[in-house]
Amino acid sequence: MNNVFFFFFPALRNRKMSEPARHAKKSWKKHAPTFSLSKTVLTITLLFLFIPLFVIIIYSFNDSKGAEFTHPSFIWYKKLIFDSQPLWEALLNSLIVAFTSATVSTLLGSLAAIGCSWYKFHGKGFIEAVTYLPMILPEVIVGISMLIFFSGIKVPLSLFTIFAAHTTFCLPFVFLMVKARLDEFDFSIIEAAHDLGATDAQTLLKVIVPSLMPGIVSGFLMAVTMSLEDFVITFFVAGPGSTTLPLYVYSMIRFGVSPVINSLSCVMILGTSLLAFIMRKGLKTFAASH
Repeated sequence: MNNVFFFFFPALRNRKMSEPARHAKKSWKKHAPTFSLSKTVLTITLLFLFIPLFVIIIYSFNDSKGAEFTHPSFIWYKKLIFDSQPLWEALLNSLIVAFTSATVSTLLGSLAAIGCSWYKFHGKGFIEAVTYLPMILPEVIVGISMLIFFSGIKVPLSLFTIFAAHTTFCLPFVFLMVKARLDEFDFSIIEAAHDLGATDAQTLLKVIVPSLMPGIVSGFLMAVTMSLEDFVITFFVAGPGSTTLPLYVYSMIRFGVSPVINSLSCVMILGTSLLAFIMRKGLKTFAASH
């Protein structure tokens, strides 16, 4: 009878439990194995994203071109190093465009974020809204509009047009990341710098930029990544002799993708992972010291 009573009035059961018993019950519930939908979705998403990378790495050591793994071999790495000049030229073009466009977009995006956060001026909201447009619009629209623009001003398609298009496309990402860093910025140190006699230029270079360096570096790396992997915009604004790596891989699809691409992908995955690890450690150390 008491069990039935406490079933309908569980609060009264807790009143009769001692304090240690309640804590023990809460601790058991906390450590009890439970099904978590969020963890399951996260695990499935990570597997979906990373399994293709592991497949590429494994098949870069495959001796044959087919889908069946025969036995390990470094033949495709040998071909990558000694017999893939067009591939290296395309990769060089991609790296040139990526780092130059990332540098310019980081410079412009960082200054734009600082200006929009530091100053108040007419049309500030409109400028911020327009800055986000290349990130919101589909890449097809951005590519076609850039092609029409370059055709209208009679600029021949080349690496320069790819550089200009990628700078326009990557700038909002840098602006967003630096702006997010500025939202946590303590502007009282700017007033302190002015009280100590610093000019606006000295305050910018010696106070603001070092404080924003983690966000600036993150924006730069994001811009490099977005430029390296972009295909749609590059397809519209590329000219003769300005083939980038995504365009080169796309052209190879018509004749069958060579396993050399797997070797190059493996090298880029390992290089990117190493760079990300080094930058993560460096940014954490830099942020802790500032």
